[in-house]
Amino acid sequence: MTPRPRTRTRSRTRRVAAPLTAGVLAAGFLAALPAAQAHAAGSVVKVTGGQGAWQLTVDGQPYQIKGLTWGPSVSDADKYMPDLKSMGVNTIRTWGTDATSKPLFDSAAAHGIKVIAGFWLQPGGGPGSGGCVDYLTDTAYRNQVLDEFPKWVQTYKDNPGVLMWDVGNESVLGLQNCYSGDELERQRDAYTTLVNDITKKIHAIDPNHPVTSTDAWVGAWPYFKKNAPDLDLYAVNSYNAVCDVKAAWQQGGYTKPYIVTETGPAGEWEVQDDANGVPLEPSDQAKADGYTRAWNCVTGHQGVALGATMFHYGTEYDFGGIWFNLLPAGQKRLSYYAVKRAYGGDTGHDNTPPVISGLTVEGGAGQVQAGRDLVLSVQAGDPDGDRISYEVLDNSMYIDQSKNLASLPFTDLGGGRLRFTAPDRPGVWKVYVKATDGHGNVGVETRSIRVVPPVPSGTDVARGKPATASSYQASYGDCPCTAANAVDGNQTTRWASDWSDPQWLQVDLGTRTTFRHVQLSWEASYAKAYTIQTSDDGQNWQTVHTVTDGNGGIDDFDVTGTGRYVRVNGTARGTGWGYSLYEFGVYA
Repeated sequence: MTPRPRTRTRSRTRRVAAPLTAGVLAAGFLAALPAAQAHAAGSVVKVTGGQGAWQLTVDGQPYQIKGLTWGPSVSDADKYMPDLKSMGVNTIRTWGTDATSKPLFDSAAAHGIKVIAGFWLQPGGGPGSGGCVDYLTDTAYRNQVLDEFPKWVQTYKDNPGVLMWDVGNESVLGLQNCYSGDELERQRDAYTTLVNDITKKIHAIDPNHPVTSTDAWVGAWPYFKKNAPDLDLYAVNSYNAVCDVKAAWQQGGYTKPYIVTETGPAGEWEVQDDANGVPLEPSDQAKADGYTRAWNCVTGHQGVALGATMFHYGTEYDFGGIWFNLLPAGQKRLSYYAVKRAYGGDTGHDNTPPVISGLTVEGGAGQVQAGRDLVLSVQAGDPDGDRISYEVLDNSMYIDQSKNLASLPFTDLGGGRLRFTAPDRPGVWKVYVKATDGHGNVGVETRSIRVVPPVPSGTDVARGKPATASSYQASYGDCPCTAANAVDGNQTTRWASDWSDPQWLQVDLGTRTTFRHVQLSWEASYAKAYTIQTSDDGQNWQTVHTVTDGNGGIDDFDVTGTGRYVRVNGTARGTGWGYSLYEFGVYA
C-alpha cells in the first residue's frame, strides 16, 4: 500500500534528545571513535522458530519486547531506568547510535533493560524531516553509512545492554517528500537495497544480535520483502492503525516476524478536525485506552509480533509532549499507568492521576475576543481523593508552528471555573488545563479556541477608504500587500512594508472626522514602537497616541483625534522583517 502523508509533530518531538546525525558524524566526529572497550560478554539474541511460530530469545530464553521509546538525555539514564523497570519495561528504543550511547547501554544493562539501537538514515521521520538523498547516485553518502554504522556495531556489540540493531526510521515514507512517480519507486528500491547492504555488514561483525528496519505503517514491507532479504525481522511504526497490522501481514504473504517500534493513541495525522479546523486531540482517558488497545493487538498476533516499544517515555513539556509523553515534566499521566498495567508492573499501591472528564469554553470556542476575559469550566476528580491544583496554559502551534506551552495567570472562580485573559493574537490557539494531585501525577485536557479581534463600538470610518503607504511588498508569498488591504475589512489580507524603519500607512477619511477608538491587527511582523497621527492636509501631522512596547497581535485602545487623514507611523520594528498589518480600524 502507499504510505500516508503525516504531519511532523510526533517525529520532531521524539528527536529532541536524539544522538548526532550521520551528517555531523561525517564532518569529523568519527575522529573521536573510542577504541573497543572490555565489556562483559553481550547477550546472544536470536529470532527462532518458523513461519507463524517465531519467538525472540535472549541467551536461549524466550523474550517478549515490552518496551518504550526513549526520550530523556543519556545523562539521565540512571535517574529513569529504575522507574522503567518498575513499569515492567524490559526494552527501550533509540533512533541513533554514536559515541554518546555507551552510558545509556551501560545503565540499561545495569537495570536489566535492553536497547533496540537505532541508526538514522535520511530522510528519516516521514515527510518534512531530514534532507533528501539520491540513493541511486550519492555514493559518498552510501559509503559513509556503510562504513560508519558497522563501526558503532563493532564498538558496542559486546555490551550487554544491546538487544538488536534498527537501521533507518520511516525513510521509505519520507522519500515521497523528495521524489514522485517512477523516480520515487526507484529511490525506495535503492534505499531498501542499501538497508540490506548495511544489514549484511552488521551480520558479518555481530552475528549475535538481529537487525531490523523501521518504517511507517506497512507500506515499506513490500520493498523490504523484495530488496532486503537479510533483515532478521521487520519493524513498523503504527498508532491508531496498529490493530490492522496483523491483517496486512497476513495478506502480504510475508515470511518474517515483526516488532512494533512506535505505537500508542491516535496521532495528530489520524484524528478528525474539531469545529475550529484543527486536529481534535484525544482526552487523557482515550490516550490511556489507546496504549491498552495497541498492546492487546500486538500480543494478539502470536508467533509473529514479537513485542513493541510504545511511544513515548519522554519528559518534554510542549505541544507534542502533551499529546504523547507518558510523563511530561516528570509528571505521570493515565497513559503511564495504562502501560504499566499492560506490561505487568505492580500498580497495587500506586496513587493515580486526577481525571478531567469535561472541559468547556464558556461562551463558545469559535469567537473568542482577543485580550478579553475567558472562562473555562472544568469537571475533574481524583480517584484517591487528593486535592487538585490547576494550571492554565496556551500554545500557538496552529498559528506559527511553535511547540512551546505558556503558563497563564488565572483566577479560580470556584466550582471548576477558571478565568484568564485570552491571547491577543488572532487565529486558532490551543488552551490546556493541567490538574495535579501533589503526588507527581497530572491530568491534562485541551481545547482549541479561535481568537478574533474584539468588536469595538461605533463605525469603522476607515474601512474601504483610500489608503497609501511609504512602501509595500509587490510580490512574495501572499503579496502584493498593498495599503488598501489594511482597510478592506478582511483579516486574511495585509499590508506589508519594506524591511526598514520608519514606515507608515495612512488612510484618507474624505472629510475631517472625529474618532474615539483605534484597532490594529498585526501579522507576525509587528511594530514595537509606533504613533497614531492625524492631519488635515496629509502633510502636517499631530501625534495623538504613542506605543513603545508593542508585542504584536491586536492593539485595541481608546484614543481621541480629529482629522481628514489618520496615520500609523512605525518607528521600530518588532522583527527583522517589515511592518505587516491585517487591519487598521478607526472608529467614530
